Amino acid sequence: MLALVVSGWLATVGNVPLWRALFALPEQSSLRGLLFAAGFAALIAAATMALLSLLAWPGVFKLVASLLLITAASSTYFMLQYGVVIDATMMANVMHTDARETRDLLSWWLVLSLVVIAGLPMVWLFRQRLVERSLWSHAWRNLLALLGATVVMVGVLLASYQDMASLMRNHKDVRYLINPLNALYGVGKLAADQVPRAQQVLQVIGEDARLGAAYAAQERPPIVLLVVGETARAANFSLGGYARNTNPELSELKKTGDLTYYRAVRSCGTNTQASVPCMFSHLGKSAFEASPERFENLLDVLQRAGLAVLWLDNQSGCKGLCDRIPNVLTRTLEEPGLCADGECFDEVMLKGLDARIAALDPVRRARGVVVVMHQMGSHGPAYFKRSPTAFKKFMPECASNVLQQCPREQLINAFDNTLVYTDHVLASAAKWLDQKSQAGQADTALLYVSDHGESLGENNLYLHGLPYALAPEFQTHVPMVTWLSGAMQKRTGVRTDCLNQHADAPLTHDNLFHAMLGLLDVQTRLYKPEMDWFAACR
Repeated sequence: MLALVVSGWLATVGNVPLWRALFALPEQSSLRGLLFAAGFAALIAAATMALLSLLAWPGVFKLVASLLLITAASSTYFMLQYGVVIDATMMANVMHTDARETRDLLSWWLVLSLVVIAGLPMVWLFRQRLVERSLWSHAWRNLLALLGATVVMVGVLLASYQDMASLMRNHKDVRYLINPLNALYGVGKLAADQVPRAQQVLQVIGEDARLGAAYAAQERPPIVLLVVGETARAANFSLGGYARNTNPELSELKKTGDLTYYRAVRSCGTNTQASVPCMFSHLGKSAFEASPERFENLLDVLQRAGLAVLWLDNQSGCKGLCDRIPNVLTRTLEEPGLCADGECFDEVMLKGLDARIAALDPVRRARGVVVVMHQMGSHGPAYFKRSPTAFKKFMPECASNVLQQCPREQLINAFDNTLVYTDHVLASAAKWLDQKSQAGQADTALLYVSDHGESLGENNLYLHGLPYALAPEFQTHVPMVTWLSGAMQKRTGVRTDCLNQHADAPLTHDNLFHAMLGLLDVQTRLYKPEMDWFAACR
């Protein structure tokens, strides 16, 4: 009986986002639509009842029911607040969320959701006394409940198959709103995908990697900074035509003729956990997502070829990419003016960079250096925390992590300020590289690409992480910039005026692996010249 009550509560109160989405559909406004919704609720309750009937044992049931209630309450909050859906990718994000990210997501509205949807029924639940029965009595009662729930599920599906099939075919996002079964399915799928991969031996790639002819008699080693952006969307980059000047310093650099902005770049995923490992893979998006095996990545190939490679992380980690190369987590630093409360502004990665490079293997360093900078960038929802006061160009800005409570213009201001600051960080990096080049110390280049985009309230969607097939363009269209010093252009034969002529060509994260190999003249069978955006201008 308790399982039945909990199932009914979850199917109704615990599924407010589902019912809101369902009744917003035109086809649900009729009597048939209302009957279908009632059947859908019965189906969810029966499926939840079937699950709970397997776990309806003394000492177990109340704990399991409480976990389901808490999961439903938190999922309801995030689905209503940000318009996200709960799938395997979102559950992967949850698994990799650190304390700082969790802190940014906390709000009184989340507390209220937990109290109403989970807290109140849990208080009632734990006040109920369970009848002590024999093991056999419990077993047959549980089996009877499971059979009854199964009969209801089959009956509802048979009675509403046509409407159900139409709904799931035409509105695929609805399947990710069925709470808390969506989270349970997401965790199960994540485990099915990740556990076998985690047990696989890491596959070595690029064993034939070697440095090309450019290194034979080089006067200066190359230094390449690869900046992995966070949550910057192309729609708000003024270099791409956005009305606001969010790229004032890069725009000035572009006038020198050494900078190129690429206007048609698509991400590999809609979140960091998916995009960052994918963009460093040799497989490309489709093969990377389908492969059960674990492979080394671009950084391993560059290091195997003999270059010095360094990863600087100002975010939540390198997702395993930097495990075999020197790496630094900058959030542990305490730089005055740049770091506070366990978080640093992105400029911290430039501070002391000469010393960090000098500490690398001298033999490798003499051949060439690749530094990857993983930004904090525009990480939400607390956008206001990502830009120093001096770079808050657009005011007033949203100073809350409850984005729906802010006027949209203030939300846009806060996000655009993060891009103004990213612009400054990138321009500062390019100027540092230019000084190296002008001093005759290195042939230098800068590459920047964001890992994914962001929704800022369009169609009541916020943040990112929707399944790729459902994600709006704002979450998949990302900005990308390259800057090549005159010395690097001479070294590689790549001219930026040619790159600018090809700046509208469609590119994806899949191209990054091959472009980096081509730019650094690393020879390996893995390299595909047709995927190298520099190749057409070399």
